[in-house]
Amino acid sequence: MCGIVGVIGNESAAPLLVDGLRRLEYRGYDSAGIATSLNGKIHRVRAEGKLANLEKALLTNPIEGTVGIGHTRWATHGAPNETNAHPHATDKVAVVHNGIIENFQTLRQELNSLGYSFHTQTDTEVVPILITHFLKLGKKPEEAVAQTLKKLEGAFALAIVFSDHPDILFAARRGSPLAIGYGNGAMYIGSDAIALAPFTQRVAYLEDGDYALLTREGVTIHDTTGAVAERVIRLTNLTGATVGKGDYRHYMQKEIHEQPSVIGQTLRVFYQSGTGEIHLPDLPFDLKAIPRISIVACGTSYYAGLVAKYWIEKYAKVPVEIDIASEFRYREPILDKGGLSLFISQSGETADTMAALRMCKQLGQHTLSIVNVPSSSMAIESDAALFTYAGPEIGVASTKAFTTQLTTLACFVLALAQARGALPKEEVARLSHALAEVPAVVMEILQNEERFAALAHGLQHASDVLYLGRGTSFAIAMEGALKLKEISYIHAEGYAAGELKHGPIALIDESVPVVVLAPHDHWFDKTISNVQEVVARGGKVILFTDKSGKAHIGDLNAEVVVLPEINTLVTPLLYAIPIQLLAYHVAILKGTDVDQPRNLAKSVTVE
Repeated sequence: MCGIVGVIGNESAAPLLVDGLRRLEYRGYDSAGIATSLNGKIHRVRAEGKLANLEKALLTNPIEGTVGIGHTRWATHGAPNETNAHPHATDKVAVVHNGIIENFQTLRQELNSLGYSFHTQTDTEVVPILITHFLKLGKKPEEAVAQTLKKLEGAFALAIVFSDHPDILFAARRGSPLAIGYGNGAMYIGSDAIALAPFTQRVAYLEDGDYALLTREGVTIHDTTGAVAERVIRLTNLTGATVGKGDYRHYMQKEIHEQPSVIGQTLRVFYQSGTGEIHLPDLPFDLKAIPRISIVACGTSYYAGLVAKYWIEKYAKVPVEIDIASEFRYREPILDKGGLSLFISQSGETADTMAALRMCKQLGQHTLSIVNVPSSSMAIESDAALFTYAGPEIGVASTKAFTTQLTTLACFVLALAQARGALPKEEVARLSHALAEVPAVVMEILQNEERFAALAHGLQHASDVLYLGRGTSFAIAMEGALKLKEISYIHAEGYAAGELKHGPIALIDESVPVVVLAPHDHWFDKTISNVQEVVARGGKVILFTDKSGKAHIGDLNAEVVVLPEINTLVTPLLYAIPIQLLAYHVAILKGTDVDQPRNLAKSVTVE
């Protein structure tokens, strides 16, 4: 989950490293640090907390050098303090690390027996000490790195500098992503291309097991066998301005308001407006022959997958199972021969989902990923990938990535239904047209943001909030509860409305607000019956419905918000917007850190 950067060039490294880290802070913000190599010494500054603390420390303790590495941390092993902050170093080498060294305890014992001492609680510290050990045995830097990598077990991305060799910079990748940037007389390393955007648009991605030696003139990459390898250099369209907030108060608010644009961009890739057809890229398997689909994801992506389960079974008539990735891997799933395993991830690097993908490939499943990063491990290792076009999402709580996942999934479902003959061509065109209306309808909701800001006052002081929905709205209810938990720190749970009487109703009193998602669909009457049960027990209800729903609720003691009426297929996309805005404005009222909520990171690249 951590972010790492590295640079070797002719300019002072420290400002460049801090700039790169600023663009990676969404990956972790428990601590930060940089290290450079100059005059035969490692120079290092670290600070607990957010990057701003490191910047302050550098004002009083500036460091020079034109080769360096930096790190922003999401803590795994060891408390989030300065001692455990990266880079970790000896007098000969400094290292930054994203991932987990699974055998660090064994390595630590071995190194202790050789007389080496440790100063941190982290798993990472074994790496610089191991490299130092091999250097003392007479190994050259490249040999010392290669020998160290052979002894490490787990997932990692590493960047390494040496005190006695200020003309080289090392990188290594196993499991965790790492990009190499090509500049003019300079080379760069970053956890993703967004960190390198101010410096270069020419980027290559290390493959699993690669390690690389960078100089100011270029890079030599070695694969898992040690052989020299070539990796494709791609041009990115990212710029240094890409991550700006513009006139918005937070990245999250900006990204909520970008949804009409990014949903539209995603639709343009798949939807043919002239014919009303959905076109997917060529897939290496026959959609007509798929007997069953297994959807695997984590967090918000899991809720997108749950919506897709309802859609696929209703429109394409294919049975679907859905699992949280960390559970799927360990429950010994029984998978149909020729089945399709569908993986959903914003980053395409989610550790549990990646591991599940690899397991399914070993079990002979067709694999399809839905990701936001075309260069990600998941996109590369799947048989095929469908992309969301959300652009960089900096706010840790997912918003536009979620709705573009739903958009891509909806397009996949219609293409699947069309391929299998489950829907006539005319019905596919009608539903596709409903999808095409979504950007304009979302814009209509966003123009009334002040309505949701006012509603937030009713949740500001709550200790617990319940979200209810049925069908696809059940998935959106769970996503709404997650959003509120993530950024306001209010405990919230999403329930299938029909489960209310099976336990959760015991929580209902005047102090527990209940948010209900009830579009006027075939579940509507039963959902309203559940709302009446809440109101009868003194619960305060915020009800999201449409014009038809409002006309059928009668004299209901609830705060009713009327949303635009739209085809049932796309109501999940529409109802995702109010729950995002509601959570955002509750967090504003509570004064929490909206973009960087405590204990979280954007990309979960460790188990």
